[in-house]
Amino acid sequence: MSQPRWKKRPEGSNWGDFGPDDQLGRVNLIGSEQVLKGVREVHEGVTFCLSLPLDIPGGQVLNPRRSPPKLSPTALGDDQYINFSLANNNSSLQDVISDDRVEISLQYSTQWDSLAHVGALFDGDDDGELESRYYNGYLAGKDVLDLSKEPTQQHDSYAQKLGIETLAAHGMQGRGVLIDLVRVFGAGRTLVGHVQLMQAMAQLNVVVEQGDMLVLRTGFAEALLDMQGSPNPDVLKNTGAVLDGNDSALLEWITQSGVSAICADNYAVENTDSELEPDCCYKLPLHHHCIFKLGLPLAELWYLKDLAEWLHSRERNRFLLTAPPLRLPGAIGSPVTPIATV
Repeated sequence: MSQPRWKKRPEGSNWGDFGPDDQLGRVNLIGSEQVLKGVREVHEGVTFCLSLPLDIPGGQVLNPRRSPPKLSPTALGDDQYINFSLANNNSSLQDVISDDRVEISLQYSTQWDSLAHVGALFDGDDDGELESRYYNGYLAGKDVLDLSKEPTQQHDSYAQKLGIETLAAHGMQGRGVLIDLVRVFGAGRTLVGHVQLMQAMAQLNVVVEQGDMLVLRTGFAEALLDMQGSPNPDVLKNTGAVLDGNDSALLEWITQSGVSAICADNYAVENTDSELEPDCCYKLPLHHHCIFKLGLPLAELWYLKDLAEWLHSRERNRFLLTAPPLRLPGAIGSPVTPIATV
């Protein structure tokens, strides 16, 4: 098979397995049969919104680069279209119009990461020189663009490949499987490696199959919501389970499990507080493994308490998950309002 973008792929990756031009990665495993598996989990027709309000967490405590949404009215000339009376221009009209816009960091609150979110320096040409690459060998500067120095362009950045719209067009609907880590470990900070994850799955009688979207409740989003827009970083750093991206057995399980996505109610899914080991090159090893190597998208800051309690009351952990991101071409992440149907 011809591979025009790379001559070698990272060890443990699946680059090329879904085709030389693939942009979906493990999302390819969410096909019609996965949708039907999800539909078969609908017994009562009850729905749960799995999104936080999109102005939560509040402020910039979790990430100083990401700002809460700011709403403002659209405008035409000096006219601001909020409670705007069309009679201003034509006295015979009685319409009152409100119309708004939003300035938003796309990964501020409940979100999807696209496969253009995390790349790595990797010698895909096998020429001894490192290149900035993303999943399936796509190149920074060619496929994921920085247009900030080209003011004639419509955008300042643009993922020509691997943008969030690829997930939106695919649908992101299938079977979700919940692992309620709060029920096993409590709401305090717990580092979850392979051993702990297997313990939780056994205790909760959770079975994960190829194509499932894995959903992890840690309690973090619940604590965040209780803070009502004023997050306390000292409390949050001791709240909720986090996956141990430095646990090679956990990463191998993710590879072998066939899960198509990992969705969590915490920030970053993985532990971000650990010090880098002397021989470690990645601050976010789970992101590196999932997004860069496997093309497995991650989702963060979902709200899972109500769904988890309902499922527990019925000794269930599977449901129909519908979670398409915005179909915004070129975007690297997206807010999402996931819906679980049971």
